[in-house]
Amino acid sequence: MAASNILIPEIMHSYNVYDDRAKKLIGISGEVDLGELKSMTETIEVAGVLGEYEAPATGQISSVKIKIPFAVLYEQPFQLLDTEEPPQLTLRADAQKINQEGTKVKHYGIKIVVRGRVTSFKTGKFAKAKKGEPELELEAAYIKIVIDNKDTLELDKLNFKYVVNGKDLLAEVRKNI
Repeated sequence: MAASNILIPEIMHSYNVYDDRAKKLIGISGEVDLGELKSMTETIEVAGVLGEYEAPATGQISSVKIKIPFAVLYEQPFQLLDTEEPPQLTLRADAQKINQEGTKVKHYGIKIVVRGRVTSFKTGKFAKAKKGEPELELEAAYIKIVIDNKDTLELDKLNFKYVVNGKDLLAEVRKNI
């Protein structure tokens, strides 16, 4: 493969966040923390194995917290606090990559869909001529990540679904139970 065909991911160019009514959330400041996908594990220490190791349970993902910061208090973040009808949020971003020769930049899209309930809301602070920095924390029950129009991850905790790069990692588990 020619060096010019290899593209190196560089930076996130721009992004927006939308609620389930396709309404752009305004006033988001700084960066959205997308949380961590951490497998639930058990330490395995048995005869016939040297030492011990952590065994991940496929698809069993610990709590995933997503943090969304806002510049100041206003009405829109409060619309997301409804825990009886929680929101679906869609993050859409443009990222760029460059070829190894440094002569061509290409852009690609990233789309992340998140469903969940707000578990905490920092109302921020009051300071003259400064941002108030309120922040929502959402427990994600559903996450889907699409990169350059390719489904790369779908985690649906309430519907027993865990798909990575198009491979349903829980198909056999669902069949067995």
